Amino acid sequence: MNVRNVHSRTLPTSLDAAGTLIDGLASDGDRLWPWERWPAIRFDGPLAVGAKGGHGPVRYTIQQYEPGRSILFRFSAPKGFLGTHRLSVESTDSGGVRLVHTLEMVAAGPARFSWPLVFRPLHDALLEDALDKAERAFGGRPTAARWSLYVRALRRLLRRRRQGRAG
Repeated sequence: MNVRNVHSRTLPTSLDAAGTLIDGLASDGDRLWPWERWPAIRFDGPLAVGAKGGHGPVRYTIQQYEPGRSILFRFSAPKGFLGTHRLSVESTDSGGVRLVHTLEMVAAGPARFSWPLVFRPLHDALLEDALDKAERAFGGRPTAARWSLYVRALRRLLRRRRQGRAG
């Protein structure tokens, strides 16, 4: 199954300022990743080509990094996630700045089921939370997206599953 999933937000700031969101990923001052509500994003070193990391069960390696502009990750897990996801900032025709997250992959094997049933709803909710956080970082006041009943149920189920393994 081919997957292309795009989330974007126009931000009230300059291109260079928006680029600091990408450069601050996984740092103590991360103003993009919604670690307050989701598993933290972590890497085995600074943001650089070859760094390995991820969040929760999603693992990837940094394949390309242009500081202040874009970062491209190649999936290594979960099984069947064959592709990449990218964060980038770009100028708009109207002189604004857009932060874009693009996921492009083939969902193979077990991912043909896990992507649409589990990962996609959680991914979409996480990305909207990240874009809300990015907008707030520059003085915007986004209307926070409310998680669907399905996303809330998945999060409860996964939390119980993690607690069961920890006990």
